[in-house]
Amino acid sequence: MARSTCGGNLARHRPPTKARRVARMPAMQEATPLPSPSLLRHLMAMVYDALLVIALIFVASAIVLGLTFWLSGGEREVLPPVLEQGVIVVCLFGFYSAFWIKSGQTLGMQAWRIQLVSDGGGKLTLRQALMRCAGATLSLACAGLGYLWKLVDRNERYWHDYISATHLVLLPRRSRDKKPPAGD
Repeated sequence: MARSTCGGNLARHRPPTKARRVARMPAMQEATPLPSPSLLRHLMAMVYDALLVIALIFVASAIVLGLTFWLSGGEREVLPPVLEQGVIVVCLFGFYSAFWIKSGQTLGMQAWRIQLVSDGGGKLTLRQALMRCAGATLSLACAGLGYLWKLVDRNERYWHDYISATHLVLLPRRSRDKKPPAGD
């Protein structure tokens, strides 16, 4: 029977198992931090999300209006402004918070390969998500200065990144497995 000429035990040279590869992944990610997405990329993701949020607000407003009409016995045909504004705030904060807590990505962020991560690592908390929504509202209310801050900040962060202890990262492109053409 032929022996190995490397002089070592062959068992030590096995390729790593899936469990060993997964265990090493966080260390590899820490060594090479992901870059921050550009302001333009983030704005494009926000436009995508805005279309979804507007549709959500229409549906929620229709439901609330229907309930208001039904409960008032048909006397009220429009929502009081305070109730309409409440629906908008709940839809905005609910939409973003739910997606950020679940996966760190809204649908627009998924399309543009952007992810929201906590500065401390781990999943976002409800408090962080709500603070980010409130901070983003403040950033926009100040003539967009909180968003433009990214262009001059050395860490490339928005005001609401600092307020919520979160930041955005640009995810790498997924590699597509290329199958060889049939017949090869």
